[in-house]
Amino acid sequence: MKLNYLFLRLARHFMPEGLARFLLKRRWIIKPGIESRDPAAAVEQYSSALTARGLSIEGKRLLLFGYGGRFAVGAELLQRGAAHVTLCDHFVLLDSERNRELLPAYEKFLQEQNGEVAPRPEFITLLHGDIRAAEVQKKIQKADYVLSSSVFEHLEDVDGITRALANLTARGGAHLHFVDLRDHYFQYPFEMLNFSAFVWKNFLNPTSNLNRFRLRDYQRVFNAYFPKTDFTVLERDLAAFRAARIRPEFLSGDESADAVTLIQIFAQS
Repeated sequence: MKLNYLFLRLARHFMPEGLARFLLKRRWIIKPGIESRDPAAAVEQYSSALTARGLSIEGKRLLLFGYGGRFAVGAELLQRGAAHVTLCDHFVLLDSERNRELLPAYEKFLQEQNGEVAPRPEFITLLHGDIRAAEVQKKIQKADYVLSSSVFEHLEDVDGITRALANLTARGGAHLHFVDLRDHYFQYPFEMLNFSAFVWKNFLNPTSNLNRFRLRDYQRVFNAYFPKTDFTVLERDLAAFRAARIRPEFLSGDESADAVTLIQIFAQS
């Protein structure tokens, strides 16, 4: 048993959510995802993946799911030709300090209001709340592309949220999601799969929630709501997988699938 893992997981589980978000916003101890850490790289990742499929963001309405409070990715997508971007997050956690840094480069899309940086509504819509709620869905137009990076692994209701996002996708539209299947204590990428649902939920699951979905779980959900899907394995770690003591409910019998750590999901409506 890895005592250092257990200690840190217990601490993260029982950490007050307000403190966790405070640390995340300041990038202390808890590190943000690529969209907050390196917005340009995030946009390039989306752009390259879409271009490889013959698609372009030019003139399209985009929904960025789980944007993390920073406007940088949305503004850069607009700079590259998107018609409109909806920035969607369940929580309101605006990164005012870093958003202010964006003003000189993206003044076409952002403005200062009452001492704060705010999106210009003709280009950016902020959508905060439960995407599954009817009153939330009524607030926005359907998107041509729905994008996310390192968001789906944190969702509690993957099925319900995927269904809601599918309903917000225009006919012929597409989804592009990058999903990290690792335990986010990255030194032990499969360690979270060693524990029962009771132990994980009540003692070890971080406040950011790791749903422990595997490749086959995402395939099942997306295949239920989209007529065309493609799952690209970006990384797998056979050595770490073989060294881990994984519970049988997380095993499919296909080692190459079970050892997957990072995937790209592409789905078309």
